[in-house]
Amino acid sequence: MKRAIALLLAVAVFGLAETDSIKVDFRQMGSNYYAYPTPTAKYTKVPAGYKPFYLSHYGRHGSRFHQPADHYHALYNTLAMADSLGKLTELGKSLLERAKYLDEYAAPRAGDLTQLGVAQHQGIAKRMVTNFPELFKSDAYVEAYASTSVRCVVSMAAFLEELRAQKPKLDIHQESGKYLMSFISPLDFGKIINESNTPAWQKENEKLYSHVNTDRMMRAIFNDSNYIKKNVDAGDLFSKIYEIGNSLQGSPEIEFSFDDLWTEEDLTARWHAQNAWWYSVLGNNPFAKKQGLDNARPLLKNVLDEADKVITADTPKADKTAAKPAKKTTATLRFGHDTVIFPFAVLLQLDNGSMNTGIETADMENLHKVWRDYEISPMAANVQFIFYKSAKKGSPILVKVMLNETEQKLPVTCDSATVKNCPAAPYYRWDDVREFYRKALP
Repeated sequence: MKRAIALLLAVAVFGLAETDSIKVDFRQMGSNYYAYPTPTAKYTKVPAGYKPFYLSHYGRHGSRFHQPADHYHALYNTLAMADSLGKLTELGKSLLERAKYLDEYAAPRAGDLTQLGVAQHQGIAKRMVTNFPELFKSDAYVEAYASTSVRCVVSMAAFLEELRAQKPKLDIHQESGKYLMSFISPLDFGKIINESNTPAWQKENEKLYSHVNTDRMMRAIFNDSNYIKKNVDAGDLFSKIYEIGNSLQGSPEIEFSFDDLWTEEDLTARWHAQNAWWYSVLGNNPFAKKQGLDNARPLLKNVLDEADKVITADTPKADKTAAKPAKKTTATLRFGHDTVIFPFAVLLQLDNGSMNTGIETADMENLHKVWRDYEISPMAANVQFIFYKSAKKGSPILVKVMLNETEQKLPVTCDSATVKNCPAAPYYRWDDVREFYRKALP
């Protein structure tokens, strides 16, 4: 069935779109449905004498099926009704076939991790061991915590499965529980959305959606303009096609796409609006009170606190007669959601050279030039803090931060007047980093 549909579609292969000099892959316009790309960036040489001793991580679950299931049902039912009345074009009938398949295959799996989502976390885990082998020697102790969401638990399981495949002797503590949600995903996202939907934002949102033309797609699917006007909520159907269609990149076993429904102009305009929506809810949004950032402050505190614990435990004791210390944690892994990793990246004000996650701007028309959702939170997005130490007495602990396995610059300064040999980005003194980010906490 899937292969027959795929052959009938003859879907065009999408390349790169120019969005005001920013080249964007059509898959990236899937926003937070963008399937995690394999990183290609090279790492900056570690300062002489330093070796990693601890890694602190927060990762989003991997690619999942779209949710809720009602969206699949609504898409299929809308098209089936129109077809029963002879109101579908040939393209509409082809879409109906696809919608029927998804209603049967994907809807029962709504929100669940896909097999690609499993593979994404296995890949990240494998690269983590390859990039930082010092952290996973022998029976090193690793702590892993997951949101109570099943897709996060399965993401953690996939990640740890790969760690054990690479290093069978690792001592791994893993758990998921409601008490962990206090820092993994603490707030009600629906409440955050409502609070960010201010009159000022609504005006900006209307401007963006004024560029989104739903008419062309509706005429391509339905053969009767009066039927569309009386029976179809064009904006709602357009959005469901956008969301469901973009989620398909996370399920390569489904051998069709919705690419033939889009023009470059349609998809670009819709993504611009989607990108701005994420920014308005979980970014440094000047049109609201920025409550979304509060969803990541407990995580930031947890990262800082846990790092301090590990560093304290790692400091040699003067009393050599003291009892043997408890096993030292070499990695803390956390598995959660985009609703936390977005504001977490914003609080950190990460800079990859072409985008600063913490930027504040009122220019929603050009937001995509300086803030892009798919770079921050694709499926399996992750932030990693890697800590380094030197055997040389008096040497400061250093840290670098990576977003999606790419090194980032931090808004942290080192006082060269009082500190000898301030490190160069992406390496920073932990004392400077801790002091700067503690100020972002209540």
